[in-house]
Amino acid sequence: MAGEIAEQIPDPEIVQRYGRAGRWFHAGIYTTVLVMLATGWWFVVAGYGTGSPLARLTGMRDEAIHELAGYASICVLLVWLPFGVRGIRSFARETMRFTSSDGRWLTTWPRAVFTGRFGSHDGHFDPGQRLANMIIVLTLVVLTLSGLGMLFLPIGPVSLLAIHRWTTFLLTPLLLGHIVVAAGVLPGYRGVWRSMHLGGRLPAEVARRIWPGWLDAKQRGPSDPSRS
Repeated sequence: MAGEIAEQIPDPEIVQRYGRAGRWFHAGIYTTVLVMLATGWWFVVAGYGTGSPLARLTGMRDEAIHELAGYASICVLLVWLPFGVRGIRSFARETMRFTSSDGRWLTTWPRAVFTGRFGSHDGHFDPGQRLANMIIVLTLVVLTLSGLGMLFLPIGPVSLLAIHRWTTFLLTPLLLGHIVVAAGVLPGYRGVWRSMHLGGRLPAEVARRIWPGWLDAKQRGPSDPSRS
C-alpha cells in the first residue's frame, strides 16, 4: 500500500500552507487543551485529591492546573484575535462548505489513509477535516462555557459538571484521531505535519495528495480570476 504512494512523481516545490499567527495560535490552543484533558481525565480515573505526576512536578493541585490551563486557552484566543479576524472568517467559510462529492470522499477515506489515493475536493479542508472542525470547535466552546459556569455561576453546578464531563468524553477520541492524522503516522498522511510546523511549509507533492484543489488555486495565484 505504501508503495502506491512512493510511485507518485515527486514534486520538489515547497508551498506555504499556514502563516506564523495561525501556527502559534494552534500551538497555544493544543498545549493548553492537552493539559486540561490530562488533568480532567486524572479526575475521572483517579479522583480528586490524588496528585497526578503533573501536580507532583509543578507542586500545584490538579484542580489549580486544570483551571489555569482553561484561563490560558482563553488568553491565547484573546491575544490572537486582533490578528486572526480574517482567519476566523476564512476558517468558518471553508469549514461550512458542502459539495455533492463529500459523501463519496468519505466512503473512500478509510482505504485512502493507507494508500494515499484520496478523493478529489477543491477546498482548503477535506470533507473529513470539515466535520472534525465543526465538532471540535463546538465541544471546545461547550467545555469553556461549562467550565466558566461552574466557577462563577451560583446555581446548577451538578448539571454543568455533567455537561463538562460528557463533552470531554466526546472530544477526547476526536483529538486523538486528529493527532494521529496530523502527525503523519498513517501512510496516506505522511509529511502532513509540516503544514503546521517548521514554518508551515510542506512539499507540493504532499499538498497535492491531500488538498489538490487548494494547491491548484494557490499555484494559479491571486491574479487568476478563476481562483476560489
